[in-house]
Amino acid sequence: MRVARLLLIVFPWVVLWGATAVSAEDLGAMWGTAQEEEKYFKLVSIPIPEEVPLKAGSFDVLPDGRLVVGTRKGDVYFVDGAFDTPPAPTYHLFASGQDEIFGVAHKDGDIFITQFGEVTRLSDTDQDGFADRYETLSNAWGYEEGHEFAFGSKHDPDGNIWVVLGLTGSYYSRQLFRGWCLKVTPDGQTIPVCSGLRSPAGVGPNAQGVMFCVESQGPWNGACSLKHLKQGGFLGHPASYNWYPFALGVEAPRLEPANNSRIQVEKKRVKELVPPAVIFPYIKMGRSISGFKLNHTQGKFGPFDDQIFVGDYTLSVIMRATTEQVNGVWQGACYPFREGLSTGIMNVEFSPQGQLIAGGFTTNTQWPVRGEKPFALDRLDWTGVTPFEIQEINITPDGFLLTFTEPVDAGIAARVDTYELTTYTHIYAGFYGSPEVDHTTPAVTKVDVAADGLEVRLHLETIREGHIHDFSLAKMRAQDGRPLLHRRAYYTVNEIPLKK
Repeated sequence: MRVARLLLIVFPWVVLWGATAVSAEDLGAMWGTAQEEEKYFKLVSIPIPEEVPLKAGSFDVLPDGRLVVGTRKGDVYFVDGAFDTPPAPTYHLFASGQDEIFGVAHKDGDIFITQFGEVTRLSDTDQDGFADRYETLSNAWGYEEGHEFAFGSKHDPDGNIWVVLGLTGSYYSRQLFRGWCLKVTPDGQTIPVCSGLRSPAGVGPNAQGVMFCVESQGPWNGACSLKHLKQGGFLGHPASYNWYPFALGVEAPRLEPANNSRIQVEKKRVKELVPPAVIFPYIKMGRSISGFKLNHTQGKFGPFDDQIFVGDYTLSVIMRATTEQVNGVWQGACYPFREGLSTGIMNVEFSPQGQLIAGGFTTNTQWPVRGEKPFALDRLDWTGVTPFEIQEINITPDGFLLTFTEPVDAGIAARVDTYELTTYTHIYAGFYGSPEVDHTTPAVTKVDVAADGLEVRLHLETIREGHIHDFSLAKMRAQDGRPLLHRRAYYTVNEIPLKK
């Protein structure tokens, strides 16, 4: 606690785990309101019996439509009826006695879980509905204390499970491969992928099938982010450099990053450094981002196909993210989506019907959470009404292309003063978090509005490489006069496209 207080005194922008949570009113001023969001994505509470301690950490859906839930306590439940309207769930305990299940996936009739110390295959060999065979697929990493979480993906197209490993207490890598991403093959081989993680959470693919994980704010991480798990890459935190001698086939960087620098500067010095693809500005867009899922519902969940939906533990919200590759480097944008969830969100999952399941828990003593329930399962159902939103932002050689879910008012959209745009970055350093620094206010010099009103092309005086571009579109209106449901969006510029 003395260390935490010292950090708070020396670095006043840092909001540590003992601080007071952000109020719903403060967040609503930036996002909109949960009541307004309810018109488009209805929040449904899935009942949990009192005798079921369902602190959800991971989800999957079986071929027969049952929801699979892996819990922090180490249980695996099969839930029938979670997707019904209204939900009428029944809970069946399939396996227990495991430890912090933050990854679950089914394959060939078995359940694969990623837990604190291993990836485990659970089998029901006698077909009585209960796991009776627990087989360690991989335990090729070390662990010693409670911050060293392990998060696992679903199977990739080659049958591999990707595992991302948290450090020891944010600052250190005292056990094998802490701070690394590992790939576990179907036959149990463990392949080191990349180093440099701090406290990663969810892991999975983007729309192009490339693997990413989310990362929490902390040392060497000015804010939460979505990171590309690039083979041989270094993702920012140098504590895990010490395990390169054990990572066969992965070349160690010759340099470590300089302290008190900028990511954009250091990626030119440390050629292996992979910058965060999407940065989530602190508090504005989450505080402890968690599991995510790609939306492949083909329109069943509204106008956001092929976008990533990511939860946040502390603020009990869900956000959207989009990614694109520019000059061989991944980058993209994040957008508010839905607040007002019941507990700290640890993971999300889409149902076959196109509903979004979100669940998690609170710890009561460790980290503050806006959601009031100690644990919960929530479901978001699209009502069929399309909100007026910024659907996606893409970069162009001299600005940005903004796509909207509904046609904009062409007159308002054509005015340069409709767009408020600022940029900033973070200090890249070993202390906890960072303020937003190096602010600029780029001028919008020209606006082109598409004939159908769905796209707006902004031409800027300058684009700032290495900066978050913070968009505020409070003045924007749809053709029917509606304001945007969420007026803010944030694009991380790692690279600027070359002019053709």
